[in-house]
Amino acid sequence: MPVLLEVIATTVADARVAARAGADRLELVTAMGEGGLTPSVGLIEAVVDAVAIPVNVIVRPHSRSFVYDADDYAVMLRDIRAVKAAGANGIVIGMLDAAGAIDREGLARACEAADGLDVTFHRAFDEARDLREALDVLLCVEAVKNVLTSGGKPSVLQAQAVIRELVRQADGSPCTVLAGAGLTLEAVADFVSETHVEAVHFGSGVRVNGHGLAPVEAAKVVQARALLDAVAR
Repeated sequence: MPVLLEVIATTVADARVAARAGADRLELVTAMGEGGLTPSVGLIEAVVDAVAIPVNVIVRPHSRSFVYDADDYAVMLRDIRAVKAAGANGIVIGMLDAAGAIDREGLARACEAADGLDVTFHRAFDEARDLREALDVLLCVEAVKNVLTSGGKPSVLQAQAVIRELVRQADGSPCTVLAGAGLTLEAVADFVSETHVEAVHFGSGVRVNGHGLAPVEAAKVVQARALLDAVAR
């Protein structure tokens, strides 16, 4: 099976370029410099209309923390319903409690609101007190199809052994470890061979000059796709 390539999009142009160049799926965000916040309904609708590949939309009301209060959840649930109405494939969410464990109640409420959409648990996972314990919790939630992680490190390239263990832990489940943050074109083939991940996530690594706020660069997405296809054979 080829390795799935997910690319962050922040504009309709990003989405079109990534899709045409070989991305399998998009993560749509705004405020990428803050780690990604919920995009506008207009942007979600426009991107869904513009591309034929799945669009997963981040639902994150602020960048203060991943511990949310009742008002935050009220906003998130409204946004999740809006994402579904806009025709997106899935949502990208993450929530912790004050002790650094997965907020199971909040996650359950979000999954209920998602009503069949694919759910990716984002890099809030990397701030959990125990990554293996957190993954065990997520593997028990049927709606969670992906866990985006850098293995608890600033760059996933610093956590290859951890990623390999998480992939092993999730083996046989419907949930995929989605490796991202700090992944580069130069390192991706060796990284996939070493960790056996089935999905990778690119942001800055496929942008002009490697800058997170720059546009997606078609040639880099093409290169990423070719590298992943080669290592999968």
